[in-house]
Amino acid sequence: MKKLYRNYIFDLYGTLVDIRTDEEQQLLWNKMSLFYGYYGADYTPKELHENYRSLILAKEKAEEKQQVHYAHEAYPEISIEEVFDELYRKKGICPSKELVLHTGQMFRVYSTHHIRLYAGARELLEKLRGSGGRVYLLSNAQRIFTEYELRYLQIYDCFDGILISSDHGVKKPDEKFFGILFDKYQIKPEESLMIGNDLDSDIAGAKQAGMDTFYIHSGISPKLRRQVDADACMMSMNLKNLQKRLLGEEKE
Repeated sequence: MKKLYRNYIFDLYGTLVDIRTDEEQQLLWNKMSLFYGYYGADYTPKELHENYRSLILAKEKAEEKQQVHYAHEAYPEISIEEVFDELYRKKGICPSKELVLHTGQMFRVYSTHHIRLYAGARELLEKLRGSGGRVYLLSNAQRIFTEYELRYLQIYDCFDGILISSDHGVKKPDEKFFGILFDKYQIKPEESLMIGNDLDSDIAGAKQAGMDTFYIHSGISPKLRRQVDADACMMSMNLKNLQKRLLGEEKE
């Protein structure tokens, strides 16, 4: 790119990390039923699955209703810990915070087929910081999953700041989520570039917030239904080429 930025804001899943999950597989609910049963919350796999889905839907609707009536966030984010906690309480069990955390992580492990960094991800982050830029993560995600996955993938310390939507009750493309990033780290939008694989959450949200944008189309990007309107784009995942473009090492 022709411009070097002071701040580089990255999406995570589908941009730096390749992940495949499946929350519908029977094995997951068999194992989760067993795990809940260990702590006195007896569910059949089908009952647990149905209760989980019902709680998710109820919490999403409650957040949407709150947004309509009280003009809160346009894109509210639920906290998944509350769902795992409530599943215990529906069976008369009062779980500790530690048990809720471990339950959520058990769920994530069994629902994940694979998780890995895209080739060159760590090097890209290190090179950008080494060039004098600051690197931030802005992710629509749940902390009880994502913080530990960042540590597992050994990139937790590659960022100058990390914001995860479940911590703030709001998610991309809501301009408020970008505003939290700007305020917390004293970031100027005009000095910043958003890099992501979702035209709506990453690109449209960042443009509305006043940032330049770089779209990457990866294997888990949402299907393109309109023309890419980012300031720059790559239509296939190649973070080594992205590094060259961001640091001006390759002609556009």
